[in-house]
Amino acid sequence: METLFSKIISGEIPSYKVGENKSCFAFLDINPNSKGHVLCVPKKPVDKLFDLNEVDYSRLMHFSRKVALAIRQAIPCKRIGMTVVGLDVPHAHIHLIPLEVMDDIRFQKKVELSSDEMKKTAESITSFLIL
Repeated sequence: METLFSKIISGEIPSYKVGENKSCFAFLDINPNSKGHVLCVPKKPVDKLFDLNEVDYSRLMHFSRKVALAIRQAIPCKRIGMTVVGLDVPHAHIHLIPLEVMDDIRFQKKVELSSDEMKKTAESITSFLIL
């Protein structure tokens, strides 16, 4: 199944890529809750997170942890929140969101960043990412 995220992974749709390994891909959310909001996705297009097999699920969680640690170094914040909603795109994904207050994770407030700010944010997170 082809999804919006599989088109991003293949480069058919541009993104602000943060990093990737053989099984996972991370990129900035284009409608972020806060600066540094990243989506981590498996390269295999599976609709629901819990439909991933155990190996792919573990790989995604391990990869997401590494991305979260990089975000924490790149973006000043109190903590990194993690959430899985899964209703907007039929491709399993994890949101990693830098938090200052609880409202930052609720998908009600959004921040607007210029393409230059998005590019610099992605580059900053990537510079701390150790895969």
